[in-house]
Amino acid sequence: MRIHTFDTTLRDGTQGEAVSFSVDDKLVIAQKLDELGIDYVEGGWPGSNPKDKEFFARARDLKLNHAKLTAFGSTRFSKNPVKQDPNVRALLEAETPAISIFGKSWNLHVARALAISEEENLKLISETVRYLKDHGREVIYDAEHFFDGFNADPDFALRTLDAAKQAGADVLCLCDTNGGNLTHRITEVVAEVRKRFDGTLGIHTHNDCDSAVANAIAAVEAGCTHVQGCMNGYGERCGNANLTSIIANLELKLGHTTIGRDNLVNLAVVARYIAELANLPLRNDQPYVGHSAFAHKGGVHVSAVLKDSATYEHVPPETVGNRQRVLLSDLSGRGNVLYKLKQHGLADRLDSTARRQLLDRIKQMEYQGYELEAAEGTFELLVREALRPGLNLFDVISYDVTTRMVGGTSATVTLKIQDNIHTAVATGHGPMNALDVCLRQCLSTVYPSVSNVRLTDYKVRVLEPKKGTAAKVRVLVEWSDHRRSWATVGVSDNVIEASWRALLDAIRLELMRLTEQDGSVEKVLEDYCWGV
Repeated sequence: MRIHTFDTTLRDGTQGEAVSFSVDDKLVIAQKLDELGIDYVEGGWPGSNPKDKEFFARARDLKLNHAKLTAFGSTRFSKNPVKQDPNVRALLEAETPAISIFGKSWNLHVARALAISEEENLKLISETVRYLKDHGREVIYDAEHFFDGFNADPDFALRTLDAAKQAGADVLCLCDTNGGNLTHRITEVVAEVRKRFDGTLGIHTHNDCDSAVANAIAAVEAGCTHVQGCMNGYGERCGNANLTSIIANLELKLGHTTIGRDNLVNLAVVARYIAELANLPLRNDQPYVGHSAFAHKGGVHVSAVLKDSATYEHVPPETVGNRQRVLLSDLSGRGNVLYKLKQHGLADRLDSTARRQLLDRIKQMEYQGYELEAAEGTFELLVREALRPGLNLFDVISYDVTTRMVGGTSATVTLKIQDNIHTAVATGHGPMNALDVCLRQCLSTVYPSVSNVRLTDYKVRVLEPKKGTAAKVRVLVEWSDHRRSWATVGVSDNVIEASWRALLDAIRLELMRLTEQDGSVEKVLEDYCWGV
């Protein structure tokens, strides 16, 4: 069955705490959602704020190939004739092909929020819908608080739907605005509405009971063919229904068509892109699109996944644009190590004894506080060291860091490279930067390519909070050499020492990769000395 998708990330999603998009952000996101195959993109409320008004003015230049841009607003104010209502005028001036308006379905709201009679509320709904239809717009009627209204007075709630339907509404969307109804009740109410109304029914759920996605899916099963939600579950309070999960469930579990299988492979990319523009981390454990959605850590799990991924993956990760990941930790088995070796093209280089020794070393490091599942660069370094135990690129003789209130931070590093001693002194923007500059100065005389490695992210986590400032810390650093990225980790009760270890691992790894390409460290040194 064809289920139409209605994305309200740019309107309802922005009501979530810490979610904020600029007009430029919203324009780009609207384009992305169109490319993903979303049917309706609700851009905002043009009558409520200057940002949304500007968005709709600039959105006229968007080249949407599939999605219908949708403006959002309310029924007319009770004191205003519909033709003179500023909100209704703003909706028409947005010049969108579709308009979503909400009206009151709960008699509690009619009496207390609007302070009007039930009959007057029905007039607000019917007159607004009819006026917008007379101006050639597709109208999605959002029945606000419908389920609470139905629970309080089903007859009145159904009359509000009838008022919208008789006025020409194209979609009757049932809203669980407070997010307080559980799945069985959603199913019962939708089924009852389906009996009384033909045409398109929609569902709009919030996540206050952590059941928004399940409620939306249940509503489809009960007869809804229009589903509203937000990418990544953004929204007020506990969020709206997560549209990424809804889409994947409808397509992969129930066999419905939403954005289509060809577009489904872009789901994870778009979800992460929107999270990036929101300046919010995408939840690792977010179903289908999160980095941990297809990650395996336990040794028994990994052993089974290596034989058949279906043993611990409910769908192939590639169907939603994600990928399988195997994590390394103290819970790892030999299968985890084998998987990682295959991933790096090194599976045939270590025998079973060497693999077991590598696993033992990983578990010991994890016990000390290292986190290798997020630091694949450190794991790769361990493997390469196991492969070439005699290789010694350089030794650290000493390092020193001094920080002053006036004069900044300075560092001194002394290395032994082959039989030569190299010392560098430098100032920097803090201890890590000063040490980094010194290390590169020492190494660049022999390994010029070390200058290509740059830091891209830096995180510190306290491992023993009860020890206060004496606690052990874990430093995770991400690096890039313009071709690939990797992360290394260092652990110590001294944050500078932990950072230094992560820095050394990153540089050692890059140099080992280079020597692997050239055959040996002697080849690298020979090439340098002869100016090759």
